[in-house]
Formats: sequence, structure tokens, C-alpha cells
Amino acid sequence: MQGYRVTTDQSEMDFSVIFDFISKSYWAKGIPQATMHKAIDNAFCFAVLQDNGELVGFARLITDKATFAYLADVFILPQHRGQGLSKWLMEKIIAHPELQGLRRMILATRDAHGLYKQFGFTPIEPVENFMQIWQPNVYQG
Repeated sequence: MQGYRVTTDQSEMDFSVIFDFISKSYWAKGIPQATMHKAIDNAFCFAVLQDNGELVGFARLITDKATFAYLADVFILPQHRGQGLSKWLMEKIIAHPELQGLRRMILATRDAHGLYKQFGFTPIEPVENFMQIWQPNVYQG
């Protein structure tokens, strides 16, 4: 995409931009900075950068790179939306050589079902086969 590039090199990713967005998001509001650092350090991360190196989008996967991946923290900054960047980022993630052959990739979303359906994501069925430990107030200390 002209004017942008996708990288998996975490040394190019501006943590302050990532943390600022995610700590205000509906899915991780109030996440502590140390927790976010740990999450990024232990994940396979993708960033959308402008040609000048400014981070404008992000996604991370928790994966063994063999059988399973959980896609999380996907965003494009509001001022860069409407240009197809989220779709382009997903194309790069799905096509990445280290993520080929996975048996399952999952995610949770409240508002981007249309985007993910374009890449083959479907509701989990049978839902009764899946369980979770849910602690919605964990970041409120």
C-alpha cells in the first residue's frame, strides 16, 4: 500500500502509540503499562508504519506458529482509517510464512465481524466445546 509498510520487527514499533490506543480500547481499558509490555514481548506482533516510520496500526498473535494462534489488539488509528489498512494488515497476517498450516486461528471482536469474515473467520461452533476464565475487572486492581 503506497506510503505504508507492515513490519514484524518490534524494534520499529512505537510502544507509546500502541499502549495509548489499547489502554483506552473497549477490550483492554486500563491495562497497566507493564502488562502491555509483557503481552507484546511474548507475542508475534505486526505493525503498520507510514514510510516515515510512524506507527498507525497494530496487531498481535499469541501463537506456537505450528497449530494455533489467537489474534488480539488489532487497530488502525482513527485518522488513518478508510484507506483499506485493516484489510491490508489482515492480508499480511494471513499470508505470513510463519503462520501457514495452523489448524485454528481465533479472535474476539465486538465490532469488526465484517472485516474478519472476509478472511474466513466464522463464529465458533459448537460453542459448548469452548470455555474461558473471564476476569473483566482484572486491570482495575
